[in-house]
Amino acid sequence: MNVVKTRKVLVVEDSRLIHKMYEVMLRPCMLIAAHDGREGLARLAEHRDIDVIILDINMPRMTGLEFLGEVKKNSDFAAIPVVIVSTEGKEEDVARGLKAGAVAYLKKPFQREDLLKIIGRLTTSQASP
Repeated sequence: MNVVKTRKVLVVEDSRLIHKMYEVMLRPCMLIAAHDGREGLARLAEHRDIDVIILDINMPRMTGLEFLGEVKKNSDFAAIPVVIVSTEGKEEDVARGLKAGAVAYLKKPFQREDLLKIIGRLTTSQASP
């Protein structure tokens, strides 16, 4: 998918194995890794040109929803689309994530194509000619 080619994606996920999976799945995107919400906020401060955030919910130090709340409160980051990818997939979990400001929610395990479609849809309007 050409739309995803040059996208800069912040992955906030505590599992190193899942980070490796994203490296393979989202090639050739530029991935920025964070292993909890606090590290995710630090990465956002360092990389002001993030196109999309992929966010896990269950993490140490700062959960995904806490991270999402901080992102949405900060005018520098609030417009960055956030996709929650989590094992927590009950209807109320999805509703809570979307209400907190996520634009999409994928339940683990998921298909690569589903994630690529979401990223493509979210970044197409930002794509340069």
